[in-house]
Amino acid sequence: TMESFRALASLLVLHLLQGSDSSLVQLNENGYEDVIIAIDPAVPEDGEIIERIKDMVTTASTYLFEATEKRFFFKNVSILIPETWEGNPQYRRPKHESYKHADVIVAPPTLTNRDGPYTRQFTECGEKAEYIHFTPNFVLGKNQSEYGPSGRLLVHEWAHLRWGVFDEYNEDQPFYLSKSKKIEATRCSSGISGTNSVHKCQADSCITRRCRIDSTTQLYEKDCQFFPDKDQAEKAAIMFMQSIDSVVEFCNEKNHNKEAPSLQNLKCNIRSTWEVIRESEDFKNTTPMAAPPPPPAFSLLRISERIVCLVLDKSGSMTGITRLNRMNQAAKHFLLQTVENGSWVGMVQFDSSASIGSDLIQIRSNSERDTLVMKLPTQASGGTSICTGIRKAFEVIRKAASQLDGSEIMLLTDGEDSTASGCVDEVKESGIIIHLIALGPSADKAVTQMSNETGGNHFFASDNAENNGLIDAFAALTSENAGLSQKSIQLESKGLTLTTDAWMNGTVIIDSTVGKDTFFLVTWTVQPPSISLWDPSGAPTAGFTQDTASQMAYLSIPENAQVGTWTYNLQAKANSETLTITVTSRASNSAVPPITVSAKMNKDTSSFPSPMIVYAEVQQGYVPILGANVTAIIESNSGNTAVLELLDNGAGADAFKDDGVYSRYFTGYSENGRYSLKVRAHAGTNSAMQSSKHPRSRAAYIPGWVVNGEIEGNPPRPEADENTETILENFSRTASGGAFVVSGFTNTQSSDPYPPSQITDLNATPEGEEIILTWTAPGEDFDVGTVQRYIIRISGSMIDLRDNFDGAPQVNTTDLFPKEANSEETFTFKPENIPEENATHIFIAIQSVDKSNLTSRVSNIAQVALFIPQADPGPDESHPNPSPDKNYNSGINISILVLSVVGSVVVVSVILSTTICILKKKNSSSRPRTGF
Repeated sequence: TMESFRALASLLVLHLLQGSDSSLVQLNENGYEDVIIAIDPAVPEDGEIIERIKDMVTTASTYLFEATEKRFFFKNVSILIPETWEGNPQYRRPKHESYKHADVIVAPPTLTNRDGPYTRQFTECGEKAEYIHFTPNFVLGKNQSEYGPSGRLLVHEWAHLRWGVFDEYNEDQPFYLSKSKKIEATRCSSGISGTNSVHKCQADSCITRRCRIDSTTQLYEKDCQFFPDKDQAEKAAIMFMQSIDSVVEFCNEKNHNKEAPSLQNLKCNIRSTWEVIRESEDFKNTTPMAAPPPPPAFSLLRISERIVCLVLDKSGSMTGITRLNRMNQAAKHFLLQTVENGSWVGMVQFDSSASIGSDLIQIRSNSERDTLVMKLPTQASGGTSICTGIRKAFEVIRKAASQLDGSEIMLLTDGEDSTASGCVDEVKESGIIIHLIALGPSADKAVTQMSNETGGNHFFASDNAENNGLIDAFAALTSENAGLSQKSIQLESKGLTLTTDAWMNGTVIIDSTVGKDTFFLVTWTVQPPSISLWDPSGAPTAGFTQDTASQMAYLSIPENAQVGTWTYNLQAKANSETLTITVTSRASNSAVPPITVSAKMNKDTSSFPSPMIVYAEVQQGYVPILGANVTAIIESNSGNTAVLELLDNGAGADAFKDDGVYSRYFTGYSENGRYSLKVRAHAGTNSAMQSSKHPRSRAAYIPGWVVNGEIEGNPPRPEADENTETILENFSRTASGGAFVVSGFTNTQSSDPYPPSQITDLNATPEGEEIILTWTAPGEDFDVGTVQRYIIRISGSMIDLRDNFDGAPQVNTTDLFPKEANSEETFTFKPENIPEENATHIFIAIQSVDKSNLTSRVSNIAQVALFIPQADPGPDESHPNPSPDKNYNSGINISILVLSVVGSVVVVSVILSTTICILKKKNSSSRPRTGF
């Protein structure tokens, strides 16, 4: 809705995926250092927010220290303050800290009235998440009754972020059938007491009644909720409901509820949160402290104008394979289109020595952009001295700025330099950020360390001009601190090698969220092609500026470009001609967030044959976009290209279905060295939509508390508005995901190194005497190809099945023929031979086997109950003597007939009694009260 968009106006894309781990947090002597909490510029200036952040972190530090058995605390925290807030003598300019590295962001809600805190988490158990999102209302303490104290909640979210644990509740499965043959609320530990009730208030009256059993699910009805007792003694668990006063611990192996269908059990193989935390590097590298920790130290850092210096390699090796020309094409695109107005830009050129191409100039109009373009190097010769170029850039920046802190260097180099390591420490101490663009297979690897240690980005472009990698890299270097409406967004990036009179034809979609400053760029390698461009109405568009020296032509569309499908035809005029087209634009309306795509690999380096995972996130503001077609293009050192379709199906490499994160395993290594990642996303008519679901990995919303036997209800949480399930118009986007490095690859591998991926979405449904299983098919190699066969085993013990899968009874799967990876599999069987006496459940797991006899990890464990549940005593039964002012309706008896799922068909009759109590408001009461 437009109201939601306005609430998101000028949001920074703080959460764009850049690098495998963008956090700068270090653990030093038990204390977390360099934690970054960023305030979004869409948040109106309010000094109280800064004070509340300090209070939140200070109380969180003590709670974290006790919860981790005196191991961890918050040592120092930087609060990033937006440029839109007034200056203050207390504020310093950031160094390496930027919005890209924010661990916590304080920003308007995902959708209107959605103040629920959450952590953006979509990786595997035990792996770091992306960021924590708090709203200003939450930080200011306006949601404490619904979520509990902010300091405790920060610890809950920190566990998601830092240690990759998951929630001990599950809103998709809030109840389950326990071994005690009762329906229990999904929670950890099971010692947390409370009441299962339906509690609804309207105007001056509230209705509280016991929960009815749904005859289909055999669980409580949809409106049933678990209301915890306000006063209780249970100490665990923080990942269930840290807001309970007594809760001060994470669940461990002694009190962990293995039965509950929590996300923690599902994602972490039924291990407790404390077991996962104990396996973390943080835990392994620390010992408990004897004394309490000091309070956190805070740094207040205010964002200021962007300062960037291009440091461009013009050594002799840049003459080969048109490298100098390709560098100039990409740099011109950056200067003419990508860099934001208001930025200060300078330029340095280097070979074995360095010279200043341009001192810092503030970009105010096209005039400054044109001036900088004229300063690009025209000839290449000499050796390579990277440190000389960097030091000259320091000189350029110091001429106009009092300090280097937070300034950026965009370093492009294609050569090795044995002296490059000599200035790593100098660069690290300077406060400057180094972005590396490595061109060709020989670009010096020592500079990668500079980029990593200063919080910069690392890109790689091969000598294959067809893949457009150099222009993509420069186009990705938008400001990490600029508002989203200011950023250049890439809509298209494509190349082809053609012969004389061959055509490169295509279309570019300009959707309504973009269109401002739309820029078309065409490049060639031999001679200018003929260029034809038509707008969505079919009218031809002329006016390309031809730059024959740089072998490029470009066109800027004035005002907002027409929404719709633009069509281009490029005709090659020479043999073996390589043509590329790049289209970029900006947000058309600062009040409406544009659709964005961002991409990353799960790690920066990989040793063959270890697989990697590609992640791409498609969003509008903070709202995930579902149903897009997303493709990853991965290019090796020598230009070999692998193409992967990314999926948001919750299977294989994809952690959660329909969360706007599209994933896939990558195993297509062809050589050692650097690889680059580019992602393409598009949506056709009626294919994509915004998601209005509440994010996963968040602190539980507390519906109310049971106090002295009565439910004290909180306001109902805003539910998803069906109107926000908006079908989106057509759109197209491309984005660079940076570079990663592979080692240990050899072509002599004769064996198959890759097993099928683990099945993570096995589901079991009883039907009469049979059980129907469904899951998503894995592949021969992780999530590609088709497995040879499945092994399905059952047990009466969940733990036995997990720990001794091979010893459990096997189901006959003779008639089960595997489908291709990512297909939906269905299999029906009649369970037999359950060895455990007095078993209350059948537990089922599955393993797949490929043609090389490699087996997958055992799947998640599905279960079917072997009993008919009985409802807990309702509030009317627990409190048979209601107060005189309460008015009760008569009870209603309901009979339900259920069929057993094992052995012969058994008919069971369960008598449920429900009582609806309608509260009469007391004149003296300031709030509605419920009685039993």
